[in-house]
Amino acid sequence: MNIVDIPTGSADEQAVHDARLVLGSLVEPGSRRLYELVTAYGPVEALDRLAAGHESGPLAEAATLRLNGRPHAELAERLRERAERLGVRVLTPESGEWPARLADLRHISVDGPNTIDRDTYPPHCLWLRGPHRLDDTVERSVAMVGARANTVYGTHAATELGYGLADRGWTVVSGGAYGIDAVAHRAALAAGGLTVAVLACGVDRPYPLSNNNLFDQIAEEGLLISEWPPGTAPFKVRFLVRNRVIAALSRGTVLVEAAARSGARQTLRRARQLRRAAMAVPGPVTSELSVGCHEELRREPHEPVRLVSTVEQVLEEVGGIGELAPVPRGAARPQDVLDPMERQLVDAVPRRGGAYAEQIAADAGVSLRGALAILPSLVLRGHLREHGGGYARPLPARKKA
Repeated sequence: MNIVDIPTGSADEQAVHDARLVLGSLVEPGSRRLYELVTAYGPVEALDRLAAGHESGPLAEAATLRLNGRPHAELAERLRERAERLGVRVLTPESGEWPARLADLRHISVDGPNTIDRDTYPPHCLWLRGPHRLDDTVERSVAMVGARANTVYGTHAATELGYGLADRGWTVVSGGAYGIDAVAHRAALAAGGLTVAVLACGVDRPYPLSNNNLFDQIAEEGLLISEWPPGTAPFKVRFLVRNRVIAALSRGTVLVEAAARSGARQTLRRARQLRRAAMAVPGPVTSELSVGCHEELRREPHEPVRLVSTVEQVLEEVGGIGELAPVPRGAARPQDVLDPMERQLVDAVPRRGGAYAEQIAADAGVSLRGALAILPSLVLRGHLREHGGGYARPLPARKKA
């Protein structure tokens, strides 16, 4: 495999790849106008129009500033050289391992002045560190996101879910941030599974720096991916921009701890917009970091968020037909095997001492004939014992020495 995944076919394929590479670095990802331009003219002509000044508006102005008078062919060559020097792969929508799910992002744009909601379109290229094919890695994947300042409870929940999903062959996708993101990544790695970190900066300078060892391990055993070229800094708004990719790559998103105002809730909103499974783990009502999860669970029926607390429940939402979570049940009791009348008779027997059949039948509200027919059977099955011509509860089992 070529490090940069450069097409080995015609010159036209090479030109399309280079155009995607440059377009992905000229403006911030998700641009609706750039997507419309590429759809209308194709990547190569769209880039030519931007470079030649045939377009106007904020898109053209941003592209002009980043080109800074350089030929776009020169920029493409520099980007390829940087990828080769860093050992980074570059994928475009024309690449064989490009995930088809990313195309769904074209359906969730919302008109209005807010660029975060308007510019939600698919990436033009992705930069990757890691040995695995991206499409195969995310085919069976679940996103896990949540609070950065997580609690012990959140750590426990994210660890159980992340480990359990990876142990069952599912990839865990998250954003590499402090808190729940890092916990989910580490849990998946501990299970010997795959995990993908979607970054809001260049893959050569992952953020936060204190997670460097984690990022190195992910790059060796999973995948680090970014829409931004190497060297890009992690601006605050970029975390919100990349959230749409976390949601789009996965079959569903699980929210584990979130305050009332939380960027992780935006990832869950993207999952709902994409018609992916949207899930939230409930928490203590006394915790501020449970407020966001609980508010998501209170959403209207047309935008449902499912409550999950186990790996099995997550898989029921994202898995195939028949992958149903077992219904939680209490511990089995000896009286569970009794029918209603048998249970009435046992309940009517005093807990201390014994009683005759007539008294038991009267207290249970059944006929004496019915009681006389059933009580001997209860004795034989160990639910009662004979006592002075009547019946009593079984003797308690002796503790072993």
